Amino acid sequence: MGWLHRLHNVLRPDRLSRDLDRELQSHVAECAEELMAGGMSESDAFHEAKRRFGNPVRQKERTRDVDVLAGLDSVAADLRYAARSLVAAPALLVVAILSLGLGIGANTAIFSLINAVVLRSLPVSDPHELVQVTMGGGPRDAFTNPIWEELREHQQVFSGVFAFTPRAFNLAEGGVVRNTEGYWVSGGFFPTLGVMPVMGRLITASDDVRGCPAVAVVSDALWERELGGRRGLDGASIRLDGHRFEVVGVVDHRFTGLDVGQAVHVYAPLCTREIFDGQGVLDARSSWFLSIIGRPRAGTSITEVETQLRAMAPDIYRATTPPDFDAEHQRTYLSNTFGVSAAGHGLSEIRRQYSDALAVLMAVVGIVLLIACANVANLLLARATVRRHELAVRLAIGAGRWRIVRQLLTESLMLAFLGAATGVLFARWGSDLLVRLLDGQRGAVWLDLSLDWRVLLFTIAVTVVTALLFGLAPAWRAARIAPRAAMSSVGRGIAGGHSRFNPGKALLIGQVAMSFSLLVAAGLLLGTFRNIVNLDSGFVADGVLLVNADLQGTNVTGEGRGTLKESVLERLRGIPGVRSASASALTPISGSGWNGGITVEGYAPQNVRDAMVFYNAVSEGFLETFGTRLVAGRDFTSGDRIGSSRVAIINEAMSRKFFGAESPIGREFVEERPYGPRQAYTVIGLVTDAKYFSLREEPRPTAYLAITQAAMEDRRVSFALRTDDHPLALSAQVEREVAAVHPAISLELIPFAAQVDFSLSRERLLATLAVFFGVLALVLAVIGLYGTMSYAVARRRQEIGVRMALGAARSGVMRMILLEALWLIVLGVAAGFALAAMGARWLESFLFGVAPGDPGTIMLAALTLASVSFAAAAVPAWRAARNDPVIALRET
Repeated sequence: MGWLHRLHNVLRPDRLSRDLDRELQSHVAECAEELMAGGMSESDAFHEAKRRFGNPVRQKERTRDVDVLAGLDSVAADLRYAARSLVAAPALLVVAILSLGLGIGANTAIFSLINAVVLRSLPVSDPHELVQVTMGGGPRDAFTNPIWEELREHQQVFSGVFAFTPRAFNLAEGGVVRNTEGYWVSGGFFPTLGVMPVMGRLITASDDVRGCPAVAVVSDALWERELGGRRGLDGASIRLDGHRFEVVGVVDHRFTGLDVGQAVHVYAPLCTREIFDGQGVLDARSSWFLSIIGRPRAGTSITEVETQLRAMAPDIYRATTPPDFDAEHQRTYLSNTFGVSAAGHGLSEIRRQYSDALAVLMAVVGIVLLIACANVANLLLARATVRRHELAVRLAIGAGRWRIVRQLLTESLMLAFLGAATGVLFARWGSDLLVRLLDGQRGAVWLDLSLDWRVLLFTIAVTVVTALLFGLAPAWRAARIAPRAAMSSVGRGIAGGHSRFNPGKALLIGQVAMSFSLLVAAGLLLGTFRNIVNLDSGFVADGVLLVNADLQGTNVTGEGRGTLKESVLERLRGIPGVRSASASALTPISGSGWNGGITVEGYAPQNVRDAMVFYNAVSEGFLETFGTRLVAGRDFTSGDRIGSSRVAIINEAMSRKFFGAESPIGREFVEERPYGPRQAYTVIGLVTDAKYFSLREEPRPTAYLAITQAAMEDRRVSFALRTDDHPLALSAQVEREVAAVHPAISLELIPFAAQVDFSLSRERLLATLAVFFGVLALVLAVIGLYGTMSYAVARRRQEIGVRMALGAARSGVMRMILLEALWLIVLGVAAGFALAAMGARWLESFLFGVAPGDPGTIMLAALTLASVSFAAAAVPAWRAARNDPVIALRET
C-alpha cells in the first residue's frame, strides 16, 4: 500500500512539507546530541550537524521525491501553477472561457442531436441483429397485411419477425382531439425485440388472431398521466378513438418505439384494426401500410437473409395478387421482390429529412470552434510575449524547454476544460432549442438527448483537440525564447523586437477567411428561406383555420357520413366572422397525397409515371377559402352531385401537359384504376397552380374533384374556414357548432399558416443557425482583429513615439495602422473566397432560388466583414495616434 500513501501525500502537499521539515529537524537534533556527548558545545554541535547533513532544501526534495508519486506530483504542481497564472489574468480567462464555451457547446449540442437521430441504437436486445424487410429496390418499404401473413407463415430465416404500423390514437371522447403516438403490432413485436414489461404482460402471438379482443399495452408515462400510476392493472382501460381497450401491461420506460423522433405510448394488436376500420380491412390486398422487421437466425448473414427472401418472393406475391388487377398491373405486381436493410438504429422520417442538414451544421460549428481557437491562440501568443522575462528566468536556472511547453499546455488544457464545462451548459440549452426548431412548436418530436458514452467521448476529444489547437503554437514559440535576449530586453518598451508578420497575424487571416465563408453560407441559406416564404404558392395561408374532423366515434357509416359532413359544413359557414368555408379530402402542404394515372385523347404518355396526376376532392368554396384563383370556367356547385355528370377542375400545369395550348374547358380525361371501373371526368374549370406537397416543388398536374361526387364514406374530412380575425379565435364557436351536429366528432384545429410554416422547419433550422453562427464568427473575428491590432500598437509604442517626435502627423500614424489592418482583412477575405466557393457547392442541394456563387450574397458578406473589421481596427489606430511621444520615448 506504499503507492496509496504516496498518492495521499500528493493530495496534501502542505502537510507533507511540514512533516518533512520536522523529520529533517529531528535528524539534525539527533546528530547534534551525539556530537555534544563527545564533548562539543551545543552551538558548535548544531553547526557541525547541519554541515554534515548537507543542503537541507536538496535533502528535503530528495525525501519528498521518494514519499510521493513523482509524475502525479509534477502534474499537480503544473495544475496549481496554471490555476494561479490564469487567475492572475482575469480578462484573458473570461474571454477564453466564453469563446471556447460557445465553440465547444455548439459542437456538443449538434453532435448530441446527431447522436440521437443517427447514431444511437434502439434500446432493445442486440439491436445490431435487426433487419428491415424492404421491397428490394421497389417504390415502397411498406407491405399489405396479406403479404405479411404469407411471409410470416412460410419464412425460415428469422428467429423472430414482426409487422407494425404507426397510428395516432385519440384519447378524447369527442371534441378537440388528444392524440398520442401508437402502434398496431403483430404478436412477435415484443418477443423479437426482447422488451420486458414493468407491470402485467406484453402483446404475444395469442393476441394476434382475427377477432381478437381489444387489449393494449401502454408506456409508463401514459400510465402515470392517464391512469394515475395505479399499482394494479385490474379494470384498467383507455379509450382509443372512442373504443374501450383493456390495459394488460406497461412497457419499460427505456423503450419508446422504433421511430426515432417519436415517443410511442400505446401498442395495440394488429388484429384490432378491424375494430376501427371494419371487418375485412386486414384482407385488403391494395392497402400498403405495414413495416416488417426481423431477427435472423444465429449465424445467418444479411446476404443469406436477402437471398432466401428473394427466393420466396414469387410465391408470396402470386398468392397475394389482387384478383381485380388488370393484366398490366398484375405483371407489375408479380415483378416485386424483397430486400433487407439494417434496422438497429430504428426507422426515422426525421433522420431522412435532417441527416444532411445536421452534417452541414456540424461543419459550421466546427468552423466556429476553429475561429474561437484562433482567438484564444492569439491571446496566449500575446501573453507569452508579456511573460518572456519570466520564461527566460526559468530557462536560465535550468528548466528544460519541454518543461516549459508542458506547463503552458497545462494552462491551455485547463482553459479548454473550463470552456467545456461552460459549453456543456450551453449544449443542454442548445439541444432543447434545436428540438423545438425541428418540431416547429408542435410538441410532436421527442428525442433522447441524455448524455451517453458517445457524447461524453466526443466532448472530451473536442476539448483536448481544442487545447492542442490553440495552445501548441504559443507554447512552442515561448519555449524557443533565447534567455539572454529576453532578459536584456526587460525595461524596454519593445519587448524583444517587432515583426511585421507573425503567427498572430496569420491566425487572424485564417479567422477572417473562415468568418467570411460562414457569412456567405448564412446569406445563401437565409436567401433560400426568404425565397421560399415569398414565392407564389397558389394559395393564401394567413387567415385560414383548418378543422380536421374524424367521424369514427359517431358510429355513423356509409352514406350517412356524407350527410353528416354536409351538415357540419353548413353550420361552420354560419359562424359570425367566417367569410367562406369548404370541405376537402386533403389540404395543401399536409404531407398527404393521392395520385393516379389518366388517359387523355390525343396524349401519348412515355411511361406510366408520365400519365400521373394528383387529386383532391373538394367542395364548393374551396378555391375562395384558400385563395386559389379561377382562371376560366366555373367552380363546383350544389348541382354537382352523385348521379350527375362527373366534373373536375384542373390546374394550369395539368392543362399545359395534357391539353397543350388549347382550352381544357369541356375536355375529358379518364381516371385509370388498377381495379374497378374507370371514371370519366369533364373539365369545368381551370385554376392557377398551387403547391401540393412542398413549397419547393415544381407545380404538379392536379385535378380537383367534386367531394359531393366522390366517395363520402371516409371517416376523415378537412374543413377550412377563412376569417379576418386570428383563426384560433373561432375555436370555441367551431367546437360548439360541430358538437351540435354530433358530440362524438373529434376535431383537430390548426391554423393553415402553422401547417405551411412547419413544412419549412428544415429551411428555418438551417437559416436560423447559420445566421447565428455567422454573426458569432463575425464577432469572434472582430475581437481577434481588435486584440491583434491593439497588441501590435502596444509593441510599437516607442516606434510610433519616434515617428511622431520626428514630425509624423497623427493622421499618418492612423493611416499606417489602418493600412496594416486593411491588408490583413483583404488577405483574409481573399482566402475566404476559396472556402466559401467549396462550402457553397456543398450547400447547393439546400438552396432554392439562389445560385451557390450568388454575387450579391458574396459582395454583401465581404462588405459586412470588411466594414465591421475596419471599424474594429480604427479604435487601436485612433489610440495610437493619441499617444504622447514624450511619454513613449521616456519608456525606452
